[in-house]
Amino acid sequence: MKNRSILVSGAGIAGPTLAYWLHKYGFHPTVVERAPGLRSGGHAVDIRGTARQVADRTGILAQVRGAHTGARGMAFVDRTNKRVATMSTEVFGDSGGPVAELAIRRTDLARILYSSSRDDVDYIFGDSITAIEQDGEGIGVEFDNGRSERFDLLIGADGVRSAVRRLVFGPEERYIRDLGCYVSLFSTDTTLDHDGWQLMYTMPGGDGRPGRTAGIYPQSEPGRALAGFFLRSDPLSYDRGDIDAQKRVVVRAFDGDGWEIPRMLSAIWDAPDFYFDRVVQVQMDSWSRQRAVLLGDAAYCASPMSGIGTSLALVGAYILAGELAVAAGDHLLAYPAYERKMRRFVRAAQEFARGAGDGGLMPDSRAQLRLRNLSIRMLPYLPKRFVGRGMENVANTVALEDYPISVHH
Repeated sequence: MKNRSILVSGAGIAGPTLAYWLHKYGFHPTVVERAPGLRSGGHAVDIRGTARQVADRTGILAQVRGAHTGARGMAFVDRTNKRVATMSTEVFGDSGGPVAELAIRRTDLARILYSSSRDDVDYIFGDSITAIEQDGEGIGVEFDNGRSERFDLLIGADGVRSAVRRLVFGPEERYIRDLGCYVSLFSTDTTLDHDGWQLMYTMPGGDGRPGRTAGIYPQSEPGRALAGFFLRSDPLSYDRGDIDAQKRVVVRAFDGDGWEIPRMLSAIWDAPDFYFDRVVQVQMDSWSRQRAVLLGDAAYCASPMSGIGTSLALVGAYILAGELAVAAGDHLLAYPAYERKMRRFVRAAQEFARGAGDGGLMPDSRAQLRLRNLSIRMLPYLPKRFVGRGMENVANTVALEDYPISVHH
């Protein structure tokens, strides 16, 4: 067995899942994470289709179900909080719809995955990769703290703004596909009686303002929620390192709107877990170059609003680790096999995310808003084989192989 020493960049979802399975197969993974520790707060993510099998095989499914957010569906409301259209998880099935039957906070999932692997995997927090040099014998890496080290292989699981992708493949502009909107999320208090429902308030475009939606997502802790803002916009100029400047963008975009928005905006300034970014996809012709390979959002982000990104990360990590095991660590065999087996899933997920569009959350007109609400109200009366079938099919694109643990352990 060759190439046992593997550096994984990113301790989110894909990185720890990959590290868990690499250790199972006899490799020696090290995970480096730029953040000083596991991140707090965070939005809910859905685990759909084949990804649930990965969670089960990783031995975390019971913990995931125990940390379920309790989400029962999504309700669109008017400014008086009256529901005008609802989508329940029962209508869409286990893996379809905008809210899956199995939803969990991203940070809770990351914590569970970290706990399942930390006894067997070396984790380095508060550091990042600044330089990469590959040759026929290995890959040299320089870290932000000044040290240098060599590994056999490198896996970039470090998100949409991947440093590994930039260092190995070039500027991110080559691989980013812009989807025309922004999303912002942060934790806040709530006095609303959610009863497990995500509440969404939509303002259609008109009078010189774009279509936009504000939402409040219930969390497992009583009185706590996640605030979400969705804004159609051309690319804006702002400093990615200036969090207050990003908060001002959100406040300006939603200032003067009704419902719970004034209270949500007042809470934005003290939010420690504020997130704001352009909604994009990552599209690449190849995910590997020599000894380096990309995984999860770094390679094939479908969009932060797609509902399928976590499932892509879990399934991709399982397949990449399994193919490395079957190939006895030969990356020249494993990387292409991983790509062949994931490419159809990625293509389906990204096409679905683009096809779903953003008109539901950011309608251009009142007519489009009325059509959306009418379409949602009709869902319970449609045959179940049609409702949510698209996402359900996408989530089950890949059939998992049973990679034997004892291959080279």
